[in-house]
Amino acid sequence: MRATVWTVANALGVVAGSGTRGELLTALLGAPRRPRHVALPADAPGARELAADLRALGDVQVALEGPAPGPAPPSGSPASGRPGLSDPAAVCAADPVVVTRAYEEEPGAYGGLGAAWLRAGQALVRDDRTASDRALALLAALPGDAAADVRDALTALAAGAPWTVAGAREGRVTAMTVHEGRPDATGDPRTRALARLGDGTRLALDERGRLRTGPEAVPRLVEAVAATLATHPATALAAVGGTVVTGDRMGCAHAFSLGGVEQAAPHSGRVTALAATDGPCVYSGGADGTVRRWLPGRERGPDGGGAGDAVEGGVVARRPYPVAALHARGRALAVAWADGLAEVRDPDDTEAAVRSFRPGGAVRAVALLPDGTLAVGTDTALVRLRPG
Repeated sequence: MRATVWTVANALGVVAGSGTRGELLTALLGAPRRPRHVALPADAPGARELAADLRALGDVQVALEGPAPGPAPPSGSPASGRPGLSDPAAVCAADPVVVTRAYEEEPGAYGGLGAAWLRAGQALVRDDRTASDRALALLAALPGDAAADVRDALTALAAGAPWTVAGAREGRVTAMTVHEGRPDATGDPRTRALARLGDGTRLALDERGRLRTGPEAVPRLVEAVAATLATHPATALAAVGGTVVTGDRMGCAHAFSLGGVEQAAPHSGRVTALAATDGPCVYSGGADGTVRRWLPGRERGPDGGGAGDAVEGGVVARRPYPVAALHARGRALAVAWADGLAEVRDPDDTEAAVRSFRPGGAVRAVALLPDGTLAVGTDTALVRLRPG
């Protein structure tokens, strides 16, 4: 029933990367509450049980309609409609629901394609994916021991996608920043965010909203921020130069420097992600689905508003899903959303093209490297992408 769960998750704007009913329901319980509608094929495996679970949430209306794609005879037969499961071009072009069922019913390595498909499946079953988009997602999800001919074929098929895969490392990523031009990532589930000051001091925000550092001596500013967060926990963290930025559950952002503390209230609800560049220029993302820009230290007008007040505007992105992660470099801003989308945009040009990528699982962290590479961290891998 993976394909059914993934389709429902896409329709409701959450991620259930492993395709289990329990993961879907957990994601929905943690998502903002709002009226939601979804249609399920009445004869899809587990559809009636899933419909009952969804209705029990109270804010999901479910319709059971139409037949699901029927069972097929052995893979690759002319009447089956199934592609050969070792053929990258065939699986990228075929009905993704049929392919998902085939990989479930006929387990095998298939040169690494089977594992990659079941890892990236939620992105692959989307109606808006092209064959090149599917090839890119599969390439990013391939296990390290995948067959060379499969990798080469997927690389050729992904030529029309907005990104190319520059590398991938298997393993969980929960938070990430950049240090000396490379991703600095952790898979520790107790770490909510990572950041680096201009002097290289590494900062970590733990699951309780407290600031953690290494055993080495830390600047006086860091000591002061840590003391503040010990009594007023944070929900997000960033740093640039000599400024540490934190966010809280009330939607406020706080910029700490040796000159004092500045505050803004850019969001309705919890601040979920922060990024900062020299200036300082702060980008904040919230559970309200907005990304805003704030310029602390700018002179305020006589009414108390002005460039330093994020409430005055500064919206650079908005979608109906919480922001999951942010990172900024120069005129590029990387944003990850709770529905599994990662994208890079120019915050100064709303008309500029946005490069997007869906790995299939939840995106936990993003980082922009000096060479223009986008690093994307998920529950299963750290993927590096270059503009195609």
